[in-house]
Amino acid sequence: MTAGILYDKVKLLFFLSKWVYIALKEKNIKNYTKLKNINLTMQQAVIAVEDNRFNRHLGIDIESIIRATLVNLQHGQVEEGASTITQQLVKNLFFNNDRTVNRKVEEIILSLVLEQRYTKDEILEFYLNSIYFGAGFYGIADASQGYFGKSPYELNIAESAMLAGIPNAPSVYSPYVNFGAAKTRQAIVLNAMFKNGYIGEQASQDAKLEILNFIK
Repeated sequence: MTAGILYDKVKLLFFLSKWVYIALKEKNIKNYTKLKNINLTMQQAVIAVEDNRFNRHLGIDIESIIRATLVNLQHGQVEEGASTITQQLVKNLFFNNDRTVNRKVEEIILSLVLEQRYTKDEILEFYLNSIYFGAGFYGIADASQGYFGKSPYELNIAESAMLAGIPNAPSVYSPYVNFGAAKTRQAIVLNAMFKNGYIGEQASQDAKLEILNFIK
């Protein structure tokens, strides 16, 4: 992407209020769901496992970047990422999978601009409606219906944690692909929810043991 194209995108974010909605439409999101119609536990599960400082940073999380860098240097390979929910949204909507320095800079710039243009609730809503949950399900509405036969508002803690764990690696963590890996990932999400104060320890343990009823 040239500097001129990036500048045009930045201008669009400031002056074209429907720009993100256009990008979502291009991704063929069929059942767009407002945040108020998504269970709070689902919102908290995603924030806990993907970006626990989501409500405190401005699009990029310097603290997480430093921590991830130290961890990765210690292990000699990429063990931990530092992309925020905002960065992931930008990448999902506007970029391909290229991992170049220039593209990362562009992603950071657009993330900062996005945070100036939209509220945290709007960004989370965009994110939940655009991410891939495996098994052909794009967006939280299709995922909650496709896995549990429920609307996003009806999801309980165990179901929310299961779904929140999938986008990290949909081909691995979809329960329709590998139920064991999905359960392991669900436990990680529940531990993150407990660590960040969204649920109590007993609720976390109960959710880990709850039998999930999938529609397949």
